[in-house]
Amino acid sequence: MLRQDELEKPVSQYMRRDYTALLGDQTVAAALEHLRSVQLAEKIIYFYVVDGERRLVGVVPTRRLLMSAPDVRIGQIMVTNVISIPDTMTVLEACEFFVMHRLLAFPVVDSENRLMGVVDVSLFTEEMFDVSEKQSAQDVFQLIGVRLAMGRRMSPFVAFRERFPWLLCNIGGGIACAFLAGRYERFLDSVIVLALFIPVVLALAESVSVQSMTLTLQSLHGRHAGWRKTLRSVGTEFLTSMLLGCASGLVVGIVAWVWKRQPAVAVAIGLSICLAIITACLLGILLPTAVRALRGDPKIAAGPIVLATADVATLLFYFNLAGWILG
Repeated sequence: MLRQDELEKPVSQYMRRDYTALLGDQTVAAALEHLRSVQLAEKIIYFYVVDGERRLVGVVPTRRLLMSAPDVRIGQIMVTNVISIPDTMTVLEACEFFVMHRLLAFPVVDSENRLMGVVDVSLFTEEMFDVSEKQSAQDVFQLIGVRLAMGRRMSPFVAFRERFPWLLCNIGGGIACAFLAGRYERFLDSVIVLALFIPVVLALAESVSVQSMTLTLQSLHGRHAGWRKTLRSVGTEFLTSMLLGCASGLVVGIVAWVWKRQPAVAVAIGLSICLAIITACLLGILLPTAVRALRGDPKIAAGPIVLATADVATLLFYFNLAGWILG
């Protein structure tokens, strides 16, 4: 079992370099002939595909390699969506990868996406490797999760020091929202129904921002952010957020209309919720992605920062749009 100090070391110190890579322009027959001519490592689980500069371009499942026609190119049967681990990732972060993705091995790449080595579940404990004889794959990942939790044990003071700064983000966001609501105090006194729906508006925006943020962190974990990928993610999430915002705004707007019999207020609430959800979705993508683009850890933009920003933006939309509609 790895010690606590070893969990913080780069995973590249523990990766295996005795891997066998295939080329995308090889035929299946040539690839199999090549595999027969080399001494394969005993722990090979996946066959990774590289280009002429050893950049990782895909992975070939063993069954697909054995069952494909001999004249088929490896590039035609490989899976291009490869989940890789950067060589700067710590062992503890790699442990999270195994729990999250349920794979038995991951390729380790450098900053140029060149294949450096392979890390598998046997890194964490010797008894994990012989899965078929000793325990199920599901039990393996549960055991890794236990080891991960053990590796994160810390004293109450250290836990306080790690967690309190993020609570300050919540406190700051809450105080900012309180001051913002105070600026519209007279407006809320005249249209009291708007105040009744503030918790609903904030809860919806926070929930959607957390969903988008979680999906973004998973997609960024171990991968390099690019403008094309970022724009594609923003476009997809924008369309999704429009559907979520319109549906949520319509439901809450109808409830406000039926309850208070004030059509203009109901329209203001519905439109505000729609715009707030769209904004919250985009914040959940853009903040972690921006931090990653600046070579930072995207997890520092997660949670409290996204939620606080979404709360402030939501109230600004809510009060200003309602004020504009209601005159």
